[in-house]
Amino acid sequence: QAHLVESGGGLVQTGGSLRLSCVGSGITLNLHSIGWFRQVPGQGREGIGCLSSSSDGSLKYSVLMGSRVAISRDTARNTVYLEMNNLKPEDTGVYFCARDVGPLCRSFRSSEYDLWGQGTQVTVSS
Repeated sequence: QAHLVESGGGLVQTGGSLRLSCVGSGITLNLHSIGWFRQVPGQGREGIGCLSSSSDGSLKYSVLMGSRVAISRDTARNTVYLEMNNLKPEDTGVYFCARDVGPLCRSFRSSEYDLWGQGTQVTVSS
């Protein structure tokens, strides 16, 4: 059974950085497109970025966090990372990784992702 497990969240001050990890279990991540999402209380999940499967390798970022984030993959560790810099209090939320149903990142609609991790909490203090 496939699972995604996020880690690396925590408490950070404004302007700080965090690197989140998404580890695959029962799934080979480089064969899939993996997206990162954020959810704040009372709102739906918003897309941050997506890394297409290794057959393509393209990256797609939304305007949500823009150039403050970078997504990368470590095939040997079966892990996809989300590096976040210059964090702001409004970045506080639960961060999820998810598998796109297709081999290429197409959009950030939640319905196009069929496997989700449990999320990791990021809190940015002012």
